[in-house]
Amino acid sequence: MELIKLFDSELKIMDIIWREGKTTARHISLIAATEIGWNKNTTYTVIKKLIDKNAVCREEPGFVCFALINRSDVQKDETERLINKLWDGSKKAFFAAFIDDQLAEDELAELRALIEKK
Repeated sequence: MELIKLFDSELKIMDIIWREGKTTARHISLIAATEIGWNKNTTYTVIKKLIDKNAVCREEPGFVCFALINRSDVQKDETERLINKLWDGSKKAFFAAFIDDQLAEDELAELRALIEKK
């Protein structure tokens, strides 16, 4: 199932919402100012886009926001998009490229254990 396409700026705000849970847009904008360096208007614009995409719900009073999509589903969807885009849909080719020189030996051992569980 393909989810809503989220841009990097939207993923940054979703990350805050997933981490914080149900919270006000004001609180999200304060975190975004500290962590990303965004002003309030930028944050509110991105929140509005997420609401329009049905990724976030807005409740009143207080412009309270919460996620309508979960992190795990977005991660899976974004990974599928990446694999389709760069490796012609081949998970094997993606995995081979990923482990080629990106992982330490202990990380490779952990991956082997995960594969063996499958």
